[in-house]
Amino acid sequence: MKNILIPTDFSDNAWNAIIYGMELFNKINCTFFLVHVNPIQPYSGSEATMFVSPEKLEESILSENKEKFKLLLKKIKHLPINTKHTFETKAMYGFFTDYIKQEVIDKNIDLIIMGTKGASGIKAVSLGSNTGNVITKVPCAVLAVPENAKYSDPKEIGFPTDFLLGYDDKVMKRIKELVFLHKSALRFLHVTSKGDQLSIEQIKNREFLKDYFTDTTYSFHTLKEKKTRRCRSTFC
Repeated sequence: MKNILIPTDFSDNAWNAIIYGMELFNKINCTFFLVHVNPIQPYSGSEATMFVSPEKLEESILSENKEKFKLLLKKIKHLPINTKHTFETKAMYGFFTDYIKQEVIDKNIDLIIMGTKGASGIKAVSLGSNTGNVITKVPCAVLAVPENAKYSDPKEIGFPTDFLLGYDDKVMKRIKELVFLHKSALRFLHVTSKGDQLSIEQIKNREFLKDYFTDTTYSFHTLKEKKTRRCRSTFC
């Protein structure tokens, strides 16, 4: 059983992320936790003099979100039935990243799937503050689904690596599961700015990958660049 967390703002982009996640794990028993976090709005003294208590405001907003979730679940029910998938919803009020981090712990989340705007390719990385914060601050694997992305079975899965860092066992198991699930080929990509020979440590890590994925289809590729472009996020 997989536990998948999908934050939603009830937009078309968020709906696309739900569809993508359901297609990706269509053969796996999954619980999808759909969550909406209402941000705390800063108070400005220049605003209207009418005062609404934070408690009443939160109650009103959460009640509205619960109705939106009812409509969302009805929309999901109109999709082809998948008995392997169940859905739970939750509306929260507060700081987005903090709540996502807590949900990962409380629900033992295996993967977070988030819709993103603008990240349509390697040259256009604008994941948005929420997605960027989750990637960098929440200890969980994140799948960012670009706006308008259409699902197709992943025949090849890219694995960028510098062969310098160790590999987290939990992450490696997820990758291997996806490879087996979709009968994908794994492509390891090493980008080097100098074209130097691999160090002893890098060779050791490369051999580890060979041994770990020995029962899969894989290949190693090297891209030599005069100047390696640095990225501020996980996706570049």
